[in-house]
Amino acid sequence: MVLEPVPVFATSILIITLQLIFLSDKGLTVLRIDHADEAFGTLIPYTDILGSFSSPIIILFMGGFALAIAASKYQLDNNLARVLLKPFGSKPKFIMLGLMLITAVFSMFMSNTATTVMMLALLGPIVASAKPGDLGIKALVLCIPIAANTGGIATPIGTPPNAIALQYLTGEHAIDFLSWMMFGLPFVIVQLAIAWLLLQKLFPSEQENLELPLEGKFLKSWKAIVVYITFAATIILWITTKLHGMNTYVVAVIPLAVFTLTGIMGKAEIKQINWDVLWLVAGGIAIGLALDKTGLAKGLAHSIDYESLSPIAVVLTLSIICWLMANFMSNTATANLLMPIAAAIGASMPGLVSVGGLQGLLVVVAFSASLGMILPVSTPPNSLAYSTGLIDSKDMAKTGIILGIVGLGIVYAAMMILT
Repeated sequence: MVLEPVPVFATSILIITLQLIFLSDKGLTVLRIDHADEAFGTLIPYTDILGSFSSPIIILFMGGFALAIAASKYQLDNNLARVLLKPFGSKPKFIMLGLMLITAVFSMFMSNTATTVMMLALLGPIVASAKPGDLGIKALVLCIPIAANTGGIATPIGTPPNAIALQYLTGEHAIDFLSWMMFGLPFVIVQLAIAWLLLQKLFPSEQENLELPLEGKFLKSWKAIVVYITFAATIILWITTKLHGMNTYVVAVIPLAVFTLTGIMGKAEIKQINWDVLWLVAGGIAIGLALDKTGLAKGLAHSIDYESLSPIAVVLTLSIICWLMANFMSNTATANLLMPIAAAIGASMPGLVSVGGLQGLLVVVAFSASLGMILPVSTPPNSLAYSTGLIDSKDMAKTGIILGIVGLGIVYAAMMILT
């Protein structure tokens, strides 16, 4: 998954295949040895491995993709973004602020990649009105992937690492949608404010004003209205889970059902779902399952004497490793690899209560994964922004390193204050 000699989704499918053959209770007969020694672990039911692709997390992402596809088809995304940009005026720094806020809000509930595609398309006419060679153009381009990567942190469904963390936060450790937003949203606001100031400092604009050809008209067909209502209702239901009892995953099925039954999503739209992303997530779930069932996660967790480390040292070590890895590989793959280990450590180390316990540890690791944005290959939004040809990789590295370190510092400070 790091070097990507083959597509990452192919790696995920290979992982599931190898687990079925070598680790499942319906794999090769010669490997089905019933060891009495727990050190050998246990064979995994093949239905559990195959169930990776029907995990609630997969359904959650399918619901998010459905919202993104429907919003794009009926121009809700573009029209809403155009309307929302008008109040920010024509000064470059305020246009950038508007782009960041809109991108961050969309990425809280939609795919970061889909949000970036939409916002970069909106950026086209803005860049066209700027002077060629103006450093401010770089700031406008960079602000979109930064806001997309950061905004997703605010909600459980905003980015895969958050959803992966939730998979291990069950029972007494469970976190609902609104509770996550209560600490995710303040972090996003502070991080975006710092990013906004940083981009102005690193890439100052030479122009006082930019002319924005912003025009937008909301569609009024009955299907468009269904999309508007469903989009709003889904977000409201996600935020108010405690009131109605349906969890995040159940709510995610609603837009899928509404859009397919009304013809808003047909065969063509179903094909637009990012199946490669779903396979990547499924492969990660399978990795987590194998690490857990075979006892490898616990083995790795106990291979170091964590009791000799302070709780803060454990959190710092895991989060920094996670951030470094997420810069060079998918943050989803990073979270899938580290989250089972972090969960095993969190469950077996009582001293972590002083820094938030299992909840605190996994949330910090999830946030750290989303802060990896140094390279064009770090995240899809980074790749999309780099593909415009308006920024260099060194520009991305400069901002990514600073914001990553600052973001980790904010996370640690919040952890110390709240615990």
